[in-house]
Amino acid sequence: MSYPPPAYGYYPYGPPPPDHPQATTVLILGILGMMFCQFCAPFAWVMGRRALNDIDASGGTIGGRSNVMVGYVLGIVGSALLILAVLAVVVYIVVVVVAVGAGAGS
Repeated sequence: MSYPPPAYGYYPYGPPPPDHPQATTVLILGILGMMFCQFCAPFAWVMGRRALNDIDASGGTIGGRSNVMVGYVLGIVGSALLILAVLAVVVYIVVVVVAVGAGAGS
């Protein structure tokens, strides 16, 4: 006996699991950390790692892994950009101090 295919919008194995409560927050912090304010990126990185651990430990009862993963990766990239920017500022300050010190010594 042949059964008809499931109707549109029908989940044969039940509805998808609910998203992690912080999935959207991690995604938004990751986007903000990349685009506008790199100081948000480390928060996305840390919160994303915790949320991914929660999702993995849930055994499939919590969803939203893709949103959390995108926010997590954006948090890592934004944090790397933040570190590079801080290093660039420090190098700039050192160069200015050395230039001013060399000009004052002559």
